[in-house]
Amino acid sequence: MTKLPQVRGVLTPNRPLADLTWLRVGGPADWLFQPEDEQDLADFLAALDPAVPVFPMGVGSNLIVRDGGLRAVVVRLGRGFNAISVADGRVTAGAAALDAHVARKSAAEGVDLTFLRTIPGAIGGAIRMNAGCYGSYVADRLLSVRAVTRAGEIVTMAAADLNLRYRQSDLPEGWVLIEATFEGPRGDPADLEAKMADQIARRDASQPTKDRTAGSTFRNPAGFSSTGRADDSHDLKAWKVIDDAGMRGARRGGAQMSEMHSNFLVNAGGATAADLEGLGEEVRKKVFQNSGICLEWEIMRVGEPAAE
Repeated sequence: MTKLPQVRGVLTPNRPLADLTWLRVGGPADWLFQPEDEQDLADFLAALDPAVPVFPMGVGSNLIVRDGGLRAVVVRLGRGFNAISVADGRVTAGAAALDAHVARKSAAEGVDLTFLRTIPGAIGGAIRMNAGCYGSYVADRLLSVRAVTRAGEIVTMAAADLNLRYRQSDLPEGWVLIEATFEGPRGDPADLEAKMADQIARRDASQPTKDRTAGSTFRNPAGFSSTGRADDSHDLKAWKVIDDAGMRGARRGGAQMSEMHSNFLVNAGGATAADLEGLGEEVRKKVFQNSGICLEWEIMRVGEPAAE
């Protein structure tokens, strides 16, 4: 195994990743690195052999790690990267800060980032995927980010440099987001708290929030502009084409498409990554056969399948 640079944080070889993902599946990473702080991360990446792949991982809310694991150094940010501060209508949050915590802290200070309240995961992942709901997206509120490049340089980028669009961004491979600054409209804290409570109630009434899922499985197939905003005149939902293909509730091993919301892939008990990804591919095939629509995965799938 490749000898890695010395660190002040925690560097663990052959670390299973299943317990770090919401779907609770996946094999081991060659290494898991939990840096002490941003300088520890920068020094490590600067000294790491450029041929060694680096995979930044958040809280695993939108991720399937295949059963054979990941041949890379997985970087997972922790407590040193989750601070949240609010000043003059601007919110600065570490990449490891949970989206829901950022929404609530901002609301308490009278800044409306309430759209983040129901988005699973942490800020780093929300930026990479230009996450959004209820008509608002990260692209609407993000001002800038700080990141550590694969070569170990700490850089600041304007939001425009990320080319944020529907569930996508152009952050270079191996770069690790460490901090982001947002700006939101001002609002009364009590009103913002009530708005978030309504969003939570609406989400819980329509989504399987008590099941083991990774959020929406597939991107909505059409009807979105390049910035990620919905175009209601051509809106088409992934759950509808899945329903039309007869795949609501479909099962494969321990994996199931939720009966409550058919665009949610569920580990119903004992599923492997192969069960989950295989069921997803079966859904894509059935939808294409039924409607000619090719669904695109929203859940990221990484790593290698299990050895035969």
